[in-house]
Amino acid sequence: MRILVDPNEKELKAALKRPVKKLKNIKKIVKPILKNVKNKGDRALIKYCLEYDHVQISNLVVSQEEIDSACKLVAKGLKQAIQIAIENITKFHTAQITKEIEVKTSSGVICKRKSVPVEKIGLYIPGGTAPLFSTVLMLAIPAKIAGCKELVLCTPPNSKGKIHPAILYCAQLIGIDKVLKIGGAQAIAAMAYGTESVPKVYKIFGPGNQFVTAAKQIVAEKGVAIDLPAGPSEVAVYADETAHPEFVATDLLSQAEHGVDSQVILVTDNIEFARDVLDEINKHLSDLPRRKIAEQALEDSVAIIVDSEKQAIDILNRYAAEHLILSVKNAEQVAEKIVNAGSVFLGNYSPESVGDYASGTNHTLPTNGAATAYSGVSMDSFVKKITYQIITGKGLQNLGPSVEKMAEAEGLHGHKRAVSVRLNYLKNKNGN
Repeated sequence: MRILVDPNEKELKAALKRPVKKLKNIKKIVKPILKNVKNKGDRALIKYCLEYDHVQISNLVVSQEEIDSACKLVAKGLKQAIQIAIENITKFHTAQITKEIEVKTSSGVICKRKSVPVEKIGLYIPGGTAPLFSTVLMLAIPAKIAGCKELVLCTPPNSKGKIHPAILYCAQLIGIDKVLKIGGAQAIAAMAYGTESVPKVYKIFGPGNQFVTAAKQIVAEKGVAIDLPAGPSEVAVYADETAHPEFVATDLLSQAEHGVDSQVILVTDNIEFARDVLDEINKHLSDLPRRKIAEQALEDSVAIIVDSEKQAIDILNRYAAEHLILSVKNAEQVAEKIVNAGSVFLGNYSPESVGDYASGTNHTLPTNGAATAYSGVSMDSFVKKITYQIITGKGLQNLGPSVEKMAEAEGLHGHKRAVSVRLNYLKNKNGN
């Protein structure tokens, strides 16, 4: 991780560039996988499982016996921790439920809107270098609260053809309908198109590597909805003299250890503080189990030294981090000026890790700058908003002439006629 002092525009642009491969090149690899799964179904999935996960799978569906056995392997302490997370996630997401609205827009015209759950949901849970059982909670809990009817979960097996016990425990606890031993782009294809073992779903959720993200984007072009472009994890930390170098260092490492294509950014006005943080990073790296992954991610990461709060905020909004930590004395005031971020953590005692697991907010967030336009997963992600209108005869007589004029001006005479015939009918019926 290098230090960049008061960078010019060219240097800043290079520093904030994500270490991702060109999407065009990734799609060339992913498209044949999607096509093969679409055409060959389970046969293709079993082939890719052997090729990429290095295990021969005869039955892609996780049996109830496997789930029951796995649940017994989860330690009591972890089960208690998961329960606390469930309670907090449930509280926060239940509070997001919106009421049906009904508005009388004009005399005789009533407009309504209500939320209707997406019926069939697909969940992708990464399980390669890190089995993200917490993502099961983050996605399945709001889906259940929303009332989604069918939940299908895909996650890659290990070299023995097994799924991590905590993933299966969470899936059982929340009530996932079907769990399958499938990872990578092929899992996205299976849920998008359906196979002999995998039900076709209407919307796919879940983070993943660049190949999973590319697969989601491709199937979205074909009509299958996705949550958001969630790719490699990232964090930006804005720190001043009130921050603790060790706290900041461990926050940066917590994201760097996600994957070799992750990125972390430190923004501070104090170069000595930045050097202290780098020293702490090196100390903690020495016994970090995922050291090699973190070290590679840190090669594409940077500490940026700024000369003002305004410059820092401009950089942070430009970067649009998935996770943003504000370790500054006036964190709440600074937070008001942040317009681009997936999730914001305020103060020295708000590590991003807590949001990842148990505070209650959702950890499935936009990455790679997508936070400029996308929100993280929420209750709204699992529902559709359907609008309704009730127009009485009197209401049509009041509003119809305006619609006729607008339709005629657009050259859509069929639209005008649908109103005109009704107005004529009402005129003749009422005798005036």
